Amino acid sequence: MEPGTASIGGAGKAESQLRKGVLEYCILGLLRERARYGVELLGLLGEVDVMATSQGTIYPLLARLRRDGLVETAWQESPNGPPRRYYMLTPRGEAALAEFTAIWPHFRHAVDRFIAD
Repeated sequence: MEPGTASIGGAGKAESQLRKGVLEYCILGLLRERARYGVELLGLLGEVDVMATSQGTIYPLLARLRRDGLVETAWQESPNGPPRRYYMLTPRGEAALAEFTAIWPHFRHAVDRFIAD
């Protein structure tokens, strides 16, 4: 990175990059409780402004998590409309979430150390 380029793009760019880095772990965390479908995940993420995302982001991410063996899916009938694809954590997904959960406080503390006034 060139000197002085960190501010280019402003807070929106920083927020976007941070969201991109943690979004998959937030999804895994939401799936720890129970199986959920895509629109439900979007709604839950949207409850926290900085984590709000779109279908164009979440569905490719869910497909990648599935390909990587972190989640599995099952179709279930819906009381309101067509069947829904539900996503569930696999043991590999649980392990990835546990690893992230262990690392996150140390990572957050390290970043706080460098950016604190």
